[in-house]
Amino acid sequence: MNPEHLLDPVSALIVVGGTLLATVLRCGMGDCLAAAQALGGLARRAFDPERARAEMAVQVQEIRQDGVIRSRPAPTGDAEFDEATAMLIGSRCLGALRQAHAAHKRRRVEASQRAVRTLTQAADLSPVFGLAGTLVALNQLPPLDRPEADFSVAISMAVLTTLYGLLLGNLLFTPLARVVARRASDEERDRQAVIDWLEEQVADALPHIERSERRTGRVAEEALS
Repeated sequence: MNPEHLLDPVSALIVVGGTLLATVLRCGMGDCLAAAQALGGLARRAFDPERARAEMAVQVQEIRQDGVIRSRPAPTGDAEFDEATAMLIGSRCLGALRQAHAAHKRRRVEASQRAVRTLTQAADLSPVFGLAGTLVALNQLPPLDRPEADFSVAISMAVLTTLYGLLLGNLLFTPLARVVARRASDEERDRQAVIDWLEEQVADALPHIERSERRTGRVAEEALS
């Protein structure tokens, strides 16, 4: 098999260009930008909970030794943990820590859902434009009453557009949507583990009423489980 026979710029333009244009029109630029940002994030290093704990270790040690009242926020480079620890120190309660974490989590989940939804739409539209390219190719067939007519170009284009649509949807957009979803799920799990660890570390440095509320919350959670 000659690989050059699988390359057709016109077929690729119809399928790829049509899929991208239809995705933008259907999902909007905002969701498409969210998808592009999520894909760009795949090239960066995934969230490392051990590194996050190490970066917060000095802050945690200060809180445990000097108490939350005398502690000062120390930047770690992570926007969520910087805001969460600042709110914890400022309010001297775990509720503020959880509130900051929940707000950041909500924004991350919304962005990842928009990205996955956009990539899924693109995966669904790819075979549609493969079929559209096939119809365009069949429309280019020469009349049957011409003895010198060459059907090979139109038939080749019809086959390739169908192939491009299937490959684009099933080997590119669908796997990318799954990868983005898995990366987001793993990050939320790891971030929650860091937040739980942070709560455990600083609980004894909080005012007595906050510790009592925390124990009460734990008892309620255990009863519900």
